[in-house]
Amino acid sequence: MDWKRAFQLAFIYVGTVVGAGFATGREIVEFFSKFGSLGIVGIAISGLCFIYFGSKMMLLTLKIRAKSYYQLNQYVFGPVFAPFVNVIMSIMLVGVTGVMLSGAGSLFEEQLQLSKLLGIFLTIFFGLIVLRVGTKGLVFVNMLVVPILIICSLLLSIHSSQFPDFVERIKWMDSFNWQFIISALAYAGFNVTMVQAVLVPAALEIDDEKIVKLGGVIGGFILMLVLLSSHFTLVQLDDMVTFHIPMAVIVNKFAPSFFFLFIVMVYGEIFSSIIGNIFGLGRFIERSINIHPFWIGFMIFFITFFISQIDYSVLLSALYPAFGYVSLFFLLLLFIK
Repeated sequence: MDWKRAFQLAFIYVGTVVGAGFATGREIVEFFSKFGSLGIVGIAISGLCFIYFGSKMMLLTLKIRAKSYYQLNQYVFGPVFAPFVNVIMSIMLVGVTGVMLSGAGSLFEEQLQLSKLLGIFLTIFFGLIVLRVGTKGLVFVNMLVVPILIICSLLLSIHSSQFPDFVERIKWMDSFNWQFIISALAYAGFNVTMVQAVLVPAALEIDDEKIVKLGGVIGGFILMLVLLSSHFTLVQLDDMVTFHIPMAVIVNKFAPSFFFLFIVMVYGEIFSSIIGNIFGLGRFIERSINIHPFWIGFMIFFITFFISQIDYSVLLSALYPAFGYVSLFFLLLLFIK
């Protein structure tokens, strides 16, 4: 068994799932922590979904020899619905990448007091370098970012465990709400559907059933571990649902010495997600345009730069609900296949 390649695939999995919302804690609060102790059960459900569906998706990729999410969706949804799914998924990938690019600029502006455009252009510059290197660049970025994510989330969780009411806050539950199950499934469904953009070509490149299955299991377990440790940290914050960047509030208030590591972690997660999305989009576009992947990446960055300058939230807010239903349907069909 090639454990090195399994971990590389797992880190690509994790690095593409995490992003601005994950790093800042906002997604974790909205999908899990606001439910109190039920959030732990929700994280377990999502984690098991990441393990099972991530592995199955990649095994299915090898079975049908899919080169991009286009071919996989053709197989899963069939010829009638697949075109609709592929269009909405492509728009979501471009839109989310544009929003994350804007988030990278905002991080420079709000946390480092530097120009937002400087942050955006540096991200594009480093992104083009990674794309120039190819798959090895994608692997390198995630092998660098994911360990920082794991270390940072565990350190913050360990630091939070020193608070006198740490256990009581973890046990807290306002009232029993079955919605936590739907929330957990929606979170896993959305991310598994989106991450196929990068996992499908990555799995085909590895082309080994045992390695891709192990990579899916390791990646899903890491996601569950990081979600759990982040949840333990976030529930220590009063009125956590009222903050746009709850993790930053915790770091500034309880662990200021972690601030620089936190900034590196947030930027790394944003960058790894941007690279993963563009890598997946590039493989999708390659089927119809015969040009070098670098120039495809350059074209995508050019489009997402302009998206990062406008309020794209209106379109995203309209697409998210539709894509949410598509994602849950994708999990159901993936389970059946």
